[in-house]
Amino acid sequence: MRKQEMRPGGEANQIHDASSPAEQVKALVDLLAGKGSQLGQNLSAPDRTRDSPQASHNKGKTHLGGQGRGSQGPPPLALGPYRPCSLACWLVDSGIQRHREALLSRAGSSLELGGSAERLTSLLLVDGLTDLQLQEHDFTQVEAMRGGWRPARTITLDRLFLPLSQVSIPPRISITVGVAGMGKTTLVRHFVHLWARGQVGKDFSLVLPLTFRDLNIHEKLSADRLLCSIFPNAGLAVTATARVLLVLDGLDECKTPLDFSNTVACTDPKKDVQVDHLITNIIRGNLFPDVSVWITSRPSAAGQIPGGLVDRMTEIRGFTGEEIQACLEQAFPEDQALLGQVLSQVQMDKALYVMCTIPAFCKLTGVALGHLYSSRLALHDTELGPPQTLCELYSWYFRMALSREGQEKGMVSPRIEQVAPSTRKVVGTLGRLAFHGLLKKKYVFYEQDMKAFGVDLALLQGSLCSCFLQREETLASSVAYCFSHLSLQEFVAAIYYYSASRRAIFDLFTESGMSWPRLGFLAHFRSAAQRAMQAEDGRLDVFLRFLAGLLSPRVNALLASSLLVQGEHQAYQIQVAELLKGCLRPNTAVCARSVNILHCLHELRHTELARTVEEAMQSGALAKLTGPSHQAALAYLLQVSDTCSREMNLYLGQGVLQSLLPQLLYCQALRLDNNQFQDPTMELLSSVLSGKDCHIQKISLAENQISNKGAKALAKSLLVNRSLIALDLRSNTIGPQGAKALADALRINRTLASLSLQGNRIRDDGAKCMAEALASNQTLSVLHLQNNTIGLMGAQRMADALKQNKSLKELMLSSNSIGDEGGKALAEALKMNQVLQSLDLQSNSISDTGVAALMGALCTNWTLLSLNLRENSISSEGAQTLARALCVNSTLQHLDLTANLLHDEGAQAIAVAVGENHALTSLHLQWNFIQAGAARALGQALQLNRSLRSLDLQENDIGDEGASAVASALKVNTALTALYLQVASIGTPGAQALAEALAVNRTLEILDLRGNAIEAAGAKALANALKMNSSLQRLNLQENYLGMDGVLCVATALAENHGLQQINLQENLIAESGARMISDAIKTNTPTCIVEM
Repeated sequence: MRKQEMRPGGEANQIHDASSPAEQVKALVDLLAGKGSQLGQNLSAPDRTRDSPQASHNKGKTHLGGQGRGSQGPPPLALGPYRPCSLACWLVDSGIQRHREALLSRAGSSLELGGSAERLTSLLLVDGLTDLQLQEHDFTQVEAMRGGWRPARTITLDRLFLPLSQVSIPPRISITVGVAGMGKTTLVRHFVHLWARGQVGKDFSLVLPLTFRDLNIHEKLSADRLLCSIFPNAGLAVTATARVLLVLDGLDECKTPLDFSNTVACTDPKKDVQVDHLITNIIRGNLFPDVSVWITSRPSAAGQIPGGLVDRMTEIRGFTGEEIQACLEQAFPEDQALLGQVLSQVQMDKALYVMCTIPAFCKLTGVALGHLYSSRLALHDTELGPPQTLCELYSWYFRMALSREGQEKGMVSPRIEQVAPSTRKVVGTLGRLAFHGLLKKKYVFYEQDMKAFGVDLALLQGSLCSCFLQREETLASSVAYCFSHLSLQEFVAAIYYYSASRRAIFDLFTESGMSWPRLGFLAHFRSAAQRAMQAEDGRLDVFLRFLAGLLSPRVNALLASSLLVQGEHQAYQIQVAELLKGCLRPNTAVCARSVNILHCLHELRHTELARTVEEAMQSGALAKLTGPSHQAALAYLLQVSDTCSREMNLYLGQGVLQSLLPQLLYCQALRLDNNQFQDPTMELLSSVLSGKDCHIQKISLAENQISNKGAKALAKSLLVNRSLIALDLRSNTIGPQGAKALADALRINRTLASLSLQGNRIRDDGAKCMAEALASNQTLSVLHLQNNTIGLMGAQRMADALKQNKSLKELMLSSNSIGDEGGKALAEALKMNQVLQSLDLQSNSISDTGVAALMGALCTNWTLLSLNLRENSISSEGAQTLARALCVNSTLQHLDLTANLLHDEGAQAIAVAVGENHALTSLHLQWNFIQAGAARALGQALQLNRSLRSLDLQENDIGDEGASAVASALKVNTALTALYLQVASIGTPGAQALAEALAVNRTLEILDLRGNAIEAAGAKALANALKMNSSLQRLNLQENYLGMDGVLCVATALAENHGLQQINLQENLIAESGARMISDAIKTNTPTCIVEM
C-alpha cells in the first residue's frame, strides 16, 4: 500500500478502532461490496496500469472497494514487519499474514498431487463448453474423446488470472471444468497452498477458498456472513487497493441449481438470501463486484452459468500414458511383478486405458486389478481372468473392500462368503443413499442425510465404508460425506436397485413410494431402462450399465454369496437383452442413449449384435443392415474400435448416414468412399463438421457424386472446423467453382493439412484459386491435383504460390498437361522454395527442355526428396542432364523415370551418376528401352553405391547378359533390398547368375522375376540358393515356364529356408491338382510363408 494513499487523523483512527475480528470482517464486507465507509470514500483510487485499455477513460475517477471489473489491479501487497509509516498498513499486513498461515495450517506443510503436478499447473484454455460436455455423462465424454482432449492453448497456473495480452484485462469470473475424478479440488488446494507461500497469484492480496460442501449446510446466507464463515477467528483489515480472489470449488455439488433467469437481484451484503441466490448475485456482480471469482465444476453443472458472464474458461486435461504408468507405480511401489501385470492389462484393454486417463478411475483400477492378481496368486487360480467389462472391474473392487473388512475382523485370508452376512446391511443402506442421491443429483451427504436413510454413523469408520466414502469436515465444523468417485456411487446404487427390485411392488423411482404396482425384476429393469433413455443429461447411463452388468455370468460368480444369488442371472439374461434392444426405436437419430444401450449389452456379455455389424463391415455388406439396432451398433463400434473407424470403408445409404450424424461427431476418421453420395448429403456432413463438438480428423469421400454445390457446403464447414486435418475428394466432379469455394476456405482454415482433389475437373481456373490460397495458407502440407486438366496457366500460378508458401511439402500434378513451360515455371519456384519435399509430374508432356530446367533447380534445391517424372518424353539427352544434376544434388532420394525414352545411352549416363551419388535410395527405370549395355553400367554402379535400396528395371530387354551383370554386383553390394526384373528377357543363364548371387548376398529382401523364361533349370538353381539364403522375404516366379519339376525344386527348398515370407508360383504350366498338392505341402512344411499358386 502506497503511503500517499493513506489519510491521517480520523481515517487512521477508524481502522485502528476496527481492531476486533468481527469489526474488521464487517469493514471488509463493506469495501468488497462497493459500499465503503467514510474511510473508504476518502481514499483515492490507484493509478491504472499501462496495459489496461480503460486507463485513460477512468483517469481521475474514484473507485471504492478495490479495482472494478477489467482493471489490472494493484501490485501485490508486500508483507513484512511493522513500519512506522502507518498503523493501518501494519494491521493489513498482519491480518493477511495470519490468513496465509491459517491456510497453510489447513492444507499441511505439503500437498500430495499424485504425480500429476505438471498436469495441474498447465490448464487448457477453452472457448466455452461443447454440447457433449453439457448433455452427456462424464464417462460418455471421456469415451467419445477416447481419453484425449480438445486442441487448445495452455495456460500455466501462475498466469491463470492475468491478462492474456497487453491489451486485454484480467478475468473477473473464471471457471475450470473437469469430469468427476479429474482433480479439480486437488487443483484448488494446490493453488491456495502455493499462494499462501507467495509462489502464485502475487497480484491477489487475499485468496478466500470456499467449497459448496461448506455452503450446502446453510439455507440462507448473507455476503457478510459468508465471509464470517470463512474467517471466524482471523482479524483482517482490507483497504480499497486490495485485489481479492474468491474460490468456489465444486459447483456440481451445490444442493440447489443456479437459476439466473429467476433470481432476484440483491446488492445488500447484510441481507440473508438463499445460498444459490447469493452465488448468482456474486457471479452477476451485484455483490462483491470488484472481487475475482474462480469456480470449479463438472462440465454439465458449469452450463448453469450463462456464457456471457464467464470471462475465462479452462479445463483440466486427463492423464497421459506416462502419467497413467506413474500413477500405477505409486500404487505398487515395492511389487514390480504385480505392477507389470496391472500395467500390461491396462495397456492391452483399450477401453480400460481410455478411462484410466481419469486420475481417480486410474487409482481405483490399480486397486481392483492389484487385488485380482494377488487373489490369483494366493488361491493358485489362473482361471480368474482379467475384467472384460466395467461391472467386472468394480466387482473386483468390491471384493477388495470386503477382503479388507474381513481382515479388520481378524480373518487371516477372508473369503467373500465369510464376510458377506455382516456387511450386506451396510451395503444396502449405502446403496439406498446412493440411488436416491443419483435421482436428486445429490453427491454430497451430511449427517442428517445419513440418519434419514438409516446409515449407522458408527459403521462409517470401518474399512468397507472407507473404500467407498470420503469423510470431510466443513468450515462450519459439520461433517460431509461423498463417494470416492461418482462411478462408485452409481455401482452401489445399481446393487441396491438390483436387490430391491426383486421384492418391491412399487416403482423405485417414485420418491413418494406410491405408484402403479410393478411386480417382478423385469418390470423394474424396464422402468430403469426407460428412465435412463429419457434422461437428457445421461446421468443414469452408467447406472444402467452396472445394472445390466450384474446379470452377466462372471459378475454373478464374483459376487455370489455376498450380494447376489448364485445363478439367478440365468432367468433374466436373455429377456433383459431383448428388452434393451427394444429401447432402440426406429426412425430416430442414433443418440448417446442408444449407444449406451450397446454398452449395456456389452456389460451383459450379449455381444451378438455388435459382432454381426462388425462382420458386415468387414465383408462390405453393411448397406443391408438398416435397422435401428444395427445403426446403434455401428455408432458404438465407431466409438470403441479404432479398426472400424480408421480402416474400414462404410457403405451407407443417405438415410442411415443421417441417423448416425449425432455420433459421427466423435469419430476420429471416416471412410465413406463409393457411396453415391450427392450434394444434399454433403449438406448433412457439413453440419457435422461445423459442430463445436466435431472431433473428426480424417474423412474420405472419394468416388461419390459430389459437384460444386457439395464442395461449397464442405467449404463452408471448413471456415469454422478446428479438427479436420485430411479431406479426400478424389474422383468427384466439383469443378472450378467447387475448387474456388475450398480455396476461399483455406485462406481462413488453420487446421487442414491434406487435401486431395484428384480427378475433379478443376482445370486452370480451379488451380489458380488453389494457388492463391497457398500464397497465404501456412497449414496445408499435402495437395493432390492429379488428373484435373491443368495446363500452363495453372502450373504458372502454382509456381508463383510455391515461391511464397512455407508449408506445402507434397504437390501432385500428375496426368495434367503443363508441358515444358509449366516445368520451367515450377523449376524457378524450386530455386526459391526450400520446403517442398515431393513433386509428382507424371504424364505431363515434359520433354528434355522441361527436364533441363528442373535439373537446374535441383542443383540449388536442398529440400526436394522425391521427384516423379514417369510417362513423359525424356530422351537420352534429357537423361544426361539428369545425370549431371544427380552428381551435384545430395538430397533427392526417390526418382521415377518409368516409361520415358532413355534407351541405353541415357541409362548409362544415369548409371554413372548413381555410382557417384550417395543420397538416392529408389530409382525406377521401367519400360525405357534399356538393354544389356546399360545393365552392365548399372551393375558397375551398384558395386560402388551404398545408398540405393530399390532398383526397378522391369520391362526392359536386358537379357541374360544384363541380369548377370546385376547379379555380379549383388555379390558385393550391401545396400540394395529390392530388385524388380519383370519381363526382362531373362532365361536360365540369367537365373543361374542371380542364384549364385543369392547364395552369398545377405541384404536383398525382394526379387521379382515375373514374366521371364528361367524354366526348370533356372528354378533349380534358385532353389539351391534359397537353402543358403536367409534374407530374401519375397520371391515372384510367376509365368516362368517352371513346370512341375521346377516348382517341386523350389517347394522342397522352402523346407530348409526360414526367411521367405511370400512366394508366387502361379501360371507355370502346372495342372490344378498338382498346384494344389504343392501349395498344401508348402503350407505344411513352411507355415509362415504365403504361397500363391
